[in-house]
Amino acid sequence: MNKATSKSRQWLKMGVAMTLYLAFLLWVKSWWGLVVTPFIFDVYITKKIKWQWWKDAEGPTRFIMSWVDAIVFALVAVYFINLFFFQNYVIPSSSLEKSLLTGDYLFVSKVSYGPRIPQTPLTMPLTQHTLPVLDCNSYIAWPHWDYRRVKGLGRVQLNDIVVFNYPSGDTLCSSPRYQAQDFYIMCYAIGEQLWPGHPNPDSLGALKRRDYYAAVYQMGRSYIAENSGEYGDIISRPTDRRENYVKRCVGLPGQTLQIKDRIVYLDGKANKEPDNVQYTYYVTLRQQLPDALLKELGISEEDLVSLHNNGFMPLTGRAAAALRARKDLVADVRLNTDPSGDGIYPHDGNTHWTRDNYGPVWIPKRGESIALTLDNLPVYDRPIRVYEGNDLRVRGGRIYINGKPASRYTFKMDYYWMMGDNRHNSADSRYWGFVPEDHIVGKPIFIWWSSDPDRHGFSGVRWNRLFKFVDDIK
Repeated sequence: MNKATSKSRQWLKMGVAMTLYLAFLLWVKSWWGLVVTPFIFDVYITKKIKWQWWKDAEGPTRFIMSWVDAIVFALVAVYFINLFFFQNYVIPSSSLEKSLLTGDYLFVSKVSYGPRIPQTPLTMPLTQHTLPVLDCNSYIAWPHWDYRRVKGLGRVQLNDIVVFNYPSGDTLCSSPRYQAQDFYIMCYAIGEQLWPGHPNPDSLGALKRRDYYAAVYQMGRSYIAENSGEYGDIISRPTDRRENYVKRCVGLPGQTLQIKDRIVYLDGKANKEPDNVQYTYYVTLRQQLPDALLKELGISEEDLVSLHNNGFMPLTGRAAAALRARKDLVADVRLNTDPSGDGIYPHDGNTHWTRDNYGPVWIPKRGESIALTLDNLPVYDRPIRVYEGNDLRVRGGRIYINGKPASRYTFKMDYYWMMGDNRHNSADSRYWGFVPEDHIVGKPIFIWWSSDPDRHGFSGVRWNRLFKFVDDIK
């Protein structure tokens, strides 16, 4: 190959690389990235900088640096891809069963709703907020950028399954004196059952750090301030460094949601329930259920633990009917209609709402306003004060926002109502309220791997779920 041909190819490669890079900058509207273009030109054309100087070295230097170069490139590539295009996500709990199962590994698209420009860009790839061995933050809080989302392929639609950052995970108590049982008790109180080896997404961090607001609602803000030695420092996490959750969107911005006898109503019309929606049923067994039947009906070890401990377990309508038909195995199957109102949002509002009968509540929409009263303020306190950064106070029976009397408030963001398909075993919007648009991470596209935690080896692989599209799971 002569020099002219080689030079032409380098110019062609540089042109392709520069075109792709400029298209990316146009997409994210981040023109400061133009400072990188001279370096792209140097890599292909001028070659003044010896980017791979170690190739001329000898002995261990060349060997070690070749590995360092490969590892750094891989980490940067993974960080870039996860940030703007897609990431993998594993279903760690049963809140979406039987639509998504514990042990499902999801391909989550960031471009479906538009990727967020990172608010904390300096972070270790493949970590969310904590370095697992060192037990310290995996990110540097500075620089911190305001929320901005790049244009995506669409918006969140009703009944979409969505990955988002856990809204209540922003403020935590750092004291290590809270042991696992404190978190387990709290989660059982709100219906999110946990079991050894399959923790809720936030349980690992919660073993050492307790949700500050949960403690405030339980003990009072003044008590925590007066007992700082017991609760430790109050620490905050940026939005994009909070735990990832996955739920189904059952309420869109601007809609009025109400749950009546377990059915979700939007603007007065019943929303279609997922085909695999589950509720808990009291079940009385005559004898142990055979493994083949458990597998056929999708009853897990966690479900049996719940039955043993509580007398009820989650079942789909189909599974409940199938158990009723097995008179030789089952004496009784009865829907759990207990009016559980423990931990219901808003925590400081006397609403008497329950998990099965909730609302009505209007879901905030960007640009639309609502009349504020002392009755509905507990519902909208957190969006106004925490998510949208206002100083909200009540003095003398009047509401003040940023020091001024306020009878109405216009929202700056869209909000969503998320719920799990395992309705009696899901910590969702009924317990922590609205999900702001800046918490939305992406949309699961398909299941690329699925393994049953109750079975091992090839028998534990759910072959029928591999590469199954999530949109086909209704």
